[in-house]
Amino acid sequence: MTQVRKGAGLFFKLPKTITLALKHGVMQYVQQLIFLALSATAVWLFAGKVKEIRRNILLGKKEALNDQPGKRWRNLLLLAFGQKKMFRNPLVAVLHFVVYAGFIIINIEVLEIVLDGLLGTHRLFAAPLGMLYTWLINAFEWLAVGVVIACAVFLVRRNILKLKRFINKDLNGWPRSDANYILLTEIALMSLFLTMNAADQALQSRGSEHYTATGGFYFSGLLSPLFAGFSDTSLVALERTCWWLHITGIYAFLNYLPYSKHLHIILAFPNAYFARLEPAGRMKNMPEVQKEVLYAMQPETAPADAVPPAHFGAKDVFELSWKSLMDAYSCTECGRCTAACPANITGKKLSPRKIMMATRDRMEDIGRNIKANGSFTADSKTLLHDYITVEELRACTTCNACVTECPVSISPLEIILELRRSLIMEESNAPQEWNSTFSNIENNFAPWKFSPDERDAWNR
Repeated sequence: MTQVRKGAGLFFKLPKTITLALKHGVMQYVQQLIFLALSATAVWLFAGKVKEIRRNILLGKKEALNDQPGKRWRNLLLLAFGQKKMFRNPLVAVLHFVVYAGFIIINIEVLEIVLDGLLGTHRLFAAPLGMLYTWLINAFEWLAVGVVIACAVFLVRRNILKLKRFINKDLNGWPRSDANYILLTEIALMSLFLTMNAADQALQSRGSEHYTATGGFYFSGLLSPLFAGFSDTSLVALERTCWWLHITGIYAFLNYLPYSKHLHIILAFPNAYFARLEPAGRMKNMPEVQKEVLYAMQPETAPADAVPPAHFGAKDVFELSWKSLMDAYSCTECGRCTAACPANITGKKLSPRKIMMATRDRMEDIGRNIKANGSFTADSKTLLHDYITVEELRACTTCNACVTECPVSISPLEIILELRRSLIMEESNAPQEWNSTFSNIENNFAPWKFSPDERDAWNR
């Protein structure tokens, strides 16, 4: 430290190294504060949207789905983690599994990034893990390259090959763009990860301060020679830019998920666990209907305080089960259900995928209504008629193809049956052919217009 006389005062001049160290410390502190604010904002926004989605799902009726926990955990492991149904098409399944594994496993690396950002460190886990750290990052890089390749293939399938289920009118507008945005975002995030590592490797080879040796990374090691002409300052700027863009992109992706079909990345797990365990498509008898018929035929059995049911079936999301509403949010919009639907194949208007998308749209509209008014205010709309038409419901053959094909245990049929019950039992809205059948069953105890007394002659 030297003394410098200037004017009437006496000043002390710090050595240059100390001055630079102080500036670096202040800058590091500022960066930590910025990162803390970014992280807190991202988590706060995500938590707020998750709370809204939970509220929307709980608009549905209660349904107990917590029996047989062994089978439920098995479903979760096989359908959600193992993606069992996807492997009916092995090539696509492997590509999808790479993207899925990349999303789950590579983001373990995000833990280190977050801690580095909060603590002001660089590659915090490198020293404690030693060679294991090098092995992990190499594994992440292999997955990252796999994700880039798989996403590129999926983009080609959607936009160049244009597979039928990806060009269906169900996906017109935002849903089609949404899928492309996610794939491009995945490619960008993985590219930033690899570029960040490549710049880091180049700085390590030069012995730059703060960039201690971590061992060689395979793919980023192949890229690092491309930066041979860069100065140390430029390389640090590149590495830091990729670091910030990578974590900011992950936070942005996190908050985009709740607005996207890719929410299934999260909801596939609880949805598989809470899947209905009875045979697919099994129609549940309605005790309310049985009681009403009994009371009509034997009025003396009706208790004095008997109250007629408020409704039969479901006209809006409030009358559907919470599980059906979770199904709607879990829908991947992959279109396998619609591609397998015989009604859709033969040109009918029904699309099971559209049933789920319409249910989700109705929930979101109700959610906005609640947010604006404090509680739901009648908006003169219902899921039945305004979002899903009578023509769609009548086209369903209840064959279960959609339920069987869905990779995440969604049942469009459950919603269709409930809406159709409301249509018939609440509105008496059925084709004449159906009404004739109902009348025959009521009067003749069979679908045909023959007297029950002549039943023994029906087969002659």
